Amino acid sequence: MLKKIGTEAKKASKILSSVPEEQKNEALQAMSGNILKDMSYILNENKKDLIKGEEEGITGALTDRLTLNSDRVKSMAESLIKLIKQEDPVGKIEKEWTGKNGLHYKKIRSPFGVIGIIYEARPNVTSDVGGLCIKSGNASILRGSSYSLHSNIAVLNSLREGLSSAGLPLTSIQLIEDTSRETSLALMKLTDYVDLLIPRGGKGLIQSMVENATVPYILDGDGNVHLYIHEDADREKVNRIVINSKVQRPGVCNALETLVINSNYLKENGNSVIDELLKNNVEIFIDKSLSKEYPDCKIASREDYLTEFHDYKIAIKVVDNLEQAIDHINTYSSGHTESVLTTDLLVGERFASSIDSSVVFINASTRFTDGEVFGLGAEIGISTQKLHVRGPMGLEALTSERYIVKGDGQIRE
Repeated sequence: MLKKIGTEAKKASKILSSVPEEQKNEALQAMSGNILKDMSYILNENKKDLIKGEEEGITGALTDRLTLNSDRVKSMAESLIKLIKQEDPVGKIEKEWTGKNGLHYKKIRSPFGVIGIIYEARPNVTSDVGGLCIKSGNASILRGSSYSLHSNIAVLNSLREGLSSAGLPLTSIQLIEDTSRETSLALMKLTDYVDLLIPRGGKGLIQSMVENATVPYILDGDGNVHLYIHEDADREKVNRIVINSKVQRPGVCNALETLVINSNYLKENGNSVIDELLKNNVEIFIDKSLSKEYPDCKIASREDYLTEFHDYKIAIKVVDNLEQAIDHINTYSSGHTESVLTTDLLVGERFASSIDSSVVFINASTRFTDGEVFGLGAEIGISTQKLHVRGPMGLEALTSERYIVKGDGQIRE
């Protein structure tokens, strides 16, 4: 089955690599319209997944990621429209020059070919990835989780109707409906057909990819996200930013997981930021220095500081200075997103230059780590590795570089 899917994807990728931008945009427009047209069908299929998830006892955070409603479906459609407005990276000239030999060199961007995506319980990924790959000239093979199978199939049907109306192969976007672990592992080794693999899931999926994949991959790693409150932070902004970072959507990868607080800030401003978290029903794993003030909270362990909770839970660490904060974050961070709250520009710059994560914010919520928010139209993931791209991955990240060299009969002596 996988070889058949791979063969069809390869064929489609050869067509997509040279499709004009106008035709790709026509497909995106139709895909967006079909998602809106099919909204009732998509939501009904999503309900089937939610009922199954409830029967299997999935967490509240996972349920949130799985849930579609009219606003989220509209957002999926809008993301496809935003891609139309983005610059087509295919064929973009990065650099050109003429050498002493008279040869004219162009370094241009080209599609990878076939991109495989393994993702968990997020139906919106189906449309985001499908659209991104079409605009960047790539065919895609999607392998979602069993939790979202009905939703993914429904979204795919809408996307494919759009492909057909624009004259593009239906096999440009394919979904593997077998959600077994064996199929996932087989996709990781499909080197004859898949050019790039991107996982979007938790530590288990990432570890499996590292241990088993022979297809080149980009790691969309887990988000053990930190926020540091420096001693001079603006109290009026602190609580609002922290609560937004943790509570708005605790199940997503850019949600805050560990709050690092300067001890002098607590002395000057009290524990209102911690109390505000408790008011918002966040379970706190407290720094041992605060255990007497919060006897009902468990003391944070090393494991807590390493954990991406994906839930209404947070670990607290109290430090005495910026250096201790940096040391703690560099020790436990997954390299995804960190933030610092400070009124001192030099402190912000020191924090940003000392933290080796894909995104660092100064005086802003961690929830802004998002390709669409960054102006990329949509994202295929957030890379926490350093090759070949890092941070939110948009259209350009789905292309690589190659050279076209034009001569006039030159030979090498």
